[in-house]
Amino acid sequence: MATEAIVNNRKEIFGWAMYDWANSAFSTTVGTVFLGPYVASLARSAAEAAGTSTVSFLGIPVAPDSFLPYCISFSVGMQVLFLPILGAIADYSHLRKRMMQTFAMIGAFATILMFLLTGGLWWLGGVLFVVANLAFGAAIVFYNAYLPDIASEEERDRVSSYGWAMGYLGGGVLLALNLAFFIFSEDIGVPSELAVRINLASAGVWWLGFSFLTWSRLRPRHAARSLPAGETYASIGFKQLKKTFSEVSHFPETMKFLLAYFLYNDGIQTVIAVAATFAAAPLIQGGLEQDQTTLTAVILMIQFMAFFGALFWGKLAGWIGAKQSVIVSLVIWAGVVIYAYGGLKGDSVTAQFFILGVFIALVMGGSQAISRSLFAQMIPNGKEAEFFAFYEISERGTSWIGPLVFGLANQIFNNLRIGILSLIFFFIAGLILLPFVNVTKAIADAKRYNGNNTAH
Repeated sequence: MATEAIVNNRKEIFGWAMYDWANSAFSTTVGTVFLGPYVASLARSAAEAAGTSTVSFLGIPVAPDSFLPYCISFSVGMQVLFLPILGAIADYSHLRKRMMQTFAMIGAFATILMFLLTGGLWWLGGVLFVVANLAFGAAIVFYNAYLPDIASEEERDRVSSYGWAMGYLGGGVLLALNLAFFIFSEDIGVPSELAVRINLASAGVWWLGFSFLTWSRLRPRHAARSLPAGETYASIGFKQLKKTFSEVSHFPETMKFLLAYFLYNDGIQTVIAVAATFAAAPLIQGGLEQDQTTLTAVILMIQFMAFFGALFWGKLAGWIGAKQSVIVSLVIWAGVVIYAYGGLKGDSVTAQFFILGVFIALVMGGSQAISRSLFAQMIPNGKEAEFFAFYEISERGTSWIGPLVFGLANQIFNNLRIGILSLIFFFIAGLILLPFVNVTKAIADAKRYNGNNTAH
């Protein structure tokens, strides 16, 4: 039985934020650190055993190091296709919480099954990642869509920042534990391959276990709506989505913001994605021998510093306004890529890299958290999951553009520094577009749409 729950309930907000704590383990332990190198090593071993330079997946020859990146691209493409439909179904049926639970459990169990990745089962790593990543994205849509339900307009910046902060903290805690276990695994009699498999599965256990705290606190909104005769959830989803597309013209400022976000967030995601690749070269030039250890330390530092950065940006939004605080973060992001291009030289390169990491950590969570809360102000009631599906696609579905620009710039100029500098385009584009977004009008448009629909 659904309840019309009140907003700004501290217990419910804590339960909501704990889902970010829970699922961020998948992003850090699986996506960032352990799965890619491990699957690539298994695939290389399989290729060597077969006496070839490639492995065969569904009859297609694939380079061992390229297999998981292909799976990542495929899973993102699947998200682009399915998330809007799932969002429309969730908005129509009022089954948002149930759908969030379902996909979270699918993703967590797929991650737990990564414990089975050994020897000839290298291909299972890619299959399980596609399932887990698709489920991860779907659950995030419904999680984000809860923000307007649990927090009033004046509290959304703070609550969104709190959720992001808890995500960085949760993901960082498990990653630190897993890295420590991996480093000392041989000393306690655990083979390194088994340690990796345990770490991968632990992310699924963490994700599933802490999600139960979310389910116990997060309340469904509205009574579940039954299907009309002759309809299925899929047919209803397509009809809802078609209706939403026909009504996009009612929300010009929201669409303008989504375009700005589409651009500057691609820059953010690319800086995060290529940071390790970029950093390795100047670190080695600076005479640092154990660069992997330094990079690992920086990754952990960024995770924990981002916790404080996200909380600070929530306060900054309260002081100067949400849009202005995002603009400040984009100026800092532009400064980051400019310094990465011109700095990181000499004997103090390690210290410089740590300082650069601090600035990335401060703005990383904050810029994304405030963008989410700002978007939540601009969307109509009853269509939260649909609009956040488009938001999630803007965040994940375009993540190939920035890496493509970085890769082309590096290939053309044979210079990683020019590659990283090329990413300034995304932040400048965001800085040009964002000031033209009329947030007041966007909020008024959403309220006017709600009023018109209520009247009808």
